[in-house]
Amino acid sequence: MPAKKTAKKTAKKTTKRKPNAAFMKPLQPSPELAAIVGDKPIPRTEVTSRVWDYIKKNKLQDPQQRKIIHADDKLRPIFGGKSSVDMFKMTALVAKHLS
Repeated sequence: MPAKKTAKKTAKKTTKRKPNAAFMKPLQPSPELAAIVGDKPIPRTEVTSRVWDYIKKNKLQDPQQRKIIHADDKLRPIFGGKSSVDMFKMTALVAKHLS
């Protein structure tokens, strides 16, 4: 009969994740982006959240290809004049409108 191997369990220390200070720094949106998220400086994370709220409220996400976002008149200047953008490229385009 083979001997049983006992596995040692090592206790890992769990540390609470700290938010990145760069994401929490309030940034001023451009006039084009301010039409969607407001004109006061807000953190990058809040900008993304408000843009998604706007997209969902106005049903701008493609029903079949959910990763495609269709631009309306307010989003078109932010998307660089494109009529539709991949959701993964959207954050890079929005970041250009923050300072």
